[in-house]
Amino acid sequence: MNAQTLINSLNYRRISLPADQDLDFEVSLVSQNTHELIPNSVFIAISGFKTDGHDLVTQAINQGARLIVAQKPLQVKVPVVYVRDTRRAMATLSAIFYDHPSQKLHLTGVTGTNGKTTVTHLLDAIYRYHHIKTGLVGTMYHKVDNQYLKAINTTPANHKLQKLFAQMVEAKVQAVSMEVSSVALVQGRTWEADFNTAIFTNFSQDHLDYHQNMAEYAHAKSLLFSQLGNLQKGKTAIINQDDTLADFIITSTEAQILTYGINTDADFQATKLHHHAQGTDFTLQALGQSYAVYLPLVGTHNVYNALAAIAGAYVYGLDLKTIIAALKTVTGVKGRLQLVTGPHEINAFVDYAHTPAALANTLQTLKPLTQSRIITVFGCGGNRDADKRPKMTQIAQKYSDLVILTTDNPRQENPADIILDMLRGLDDLSQIEIELDRRQAIRKAVALAHPGDVILLAGKGHENHQIIGDTITKFDDVAEVQAAFTCN
Repeated sequence: MNAQTLINSLNYRRISLPADQDLDFEVSLVSQNTHELIPNSVFIAISGFKTDGHDLVTQAINQGARLIVAQKPLQVKVPVVYVRDTRRAMATLSAIFYDHPSQKLHLTGVTGTNGKTTVTHLLDAIYRYHHIKTGLVGTMYHKVDNQYLKAINTTPANHKLQKLFAQMVEAKVQAVSMEVSSVALVQGRTWEADFNTAIFTNFSQDHLDYHQNMAEYAHAKSLLFSQLGNLQKGKTAIINQDDTLADFIITSTEAQILTYGINTDADFQATKLHHHAQGTDFTLQALGQSYAVYLPLVGTHNVYNALAAIAGAYVYGLDLKTIIAALKTVTGVKGRLQLVTGPHEINAFVDYAHTPAALANTLQTLKPLTQSRIITVFGCGGNRDADKRPKMTQIAQKYSDLVILTTDNPRQENPADIILDMLRGLDDLSQIEIELDRRQAIRKAVALAHPGDVILLAGKGHENHQIIGDTITKFDDVAEVQAAFTCN
């Protein structure tokens, strides 16, 4: 695309154009990352939390940037387009450069504190059952049809997201399921992403290290829905009617509303739930009809996830009977209540539960499925919301027979200080043990387990690494507990 044509799409304030320069060249790339740049790139200077792109302009030019988009004064020998907000400019330029790819896809965004990964994977499985080519954007990985790509962030930056959408269009993908984080919404990473459907799962404490308070966090979640109708009409918001934030989300959008729930009258309601070791049976009440549903996943929280996916697939245009048939074939998501079978009828479950509500849901799910005791091993992430640490310990203590506190990506914090936070306000420590080395904590849990016990390894889920200081080392809870079972 011609640089002048690209820049004309912006409401820019002014252009600084050196006498020996012009904008008559074909743009090869639009990016905020100096490491990605090639000759004839457009570099967008973003003022981030750790680095300011305006300080990297010389490096960008040396890497091949021929045009800079900035919001602060620069002294450089290439053209500079000055705008009020480079984040908004990046969203606009990226969408135009890749020819608005999201408008050629059926895009469903899923936001909420818990359940985003499972809902997107359930939707993806339903689509694939119907022979629909799919894309995924999320925590574990990004997927373009059958090609899996490494995910750095749950929701990528604008230029990466638009490039990913363009790859999906090229691969003839039809339906995309996308996790949308609250941080990404505040930072505008989803600007110019043309969502057809937005799903709200639930709301509970998380990310208060970023949002400061629950009101700000709630506002962040609502942004996906308030922006849903801005590009065109015919959009749908799918809301968990049972959640306390439901009415707030509903009033934040002009889109069509569909609701789902268990405890309240909703458009898609689950009744007569029956939990068993092989999954969950329930009756779906929808569109004036009743349907028997078998879901090969355990837990009430997964019934909510399934209802969200059913509603999303219905909005796409699929028949409810075939949607229900597709659900029978789904398998669990890695690191989400993932079963690891051990000797002597000792089983372990690996789960990503890293918030108070998620940990409570997981333990409440395991309780009726456990013959004997529950041993919970978990930690809390460093440089993250410290207020939830003692709350999670209290929940683990309430629903477990033994709790082993350990590390979970302590980052730049002292692991011992994190443990002290986790113990804050607790009087009875009789059922709590401390082992800072997560590998040893898992081995201790296995060594202490009796026949019929269940071990829950919570917090890391699908993650295959541990972050201690600035060092990232390989670490996989599933592999570690398998090794512990073998050695025991």
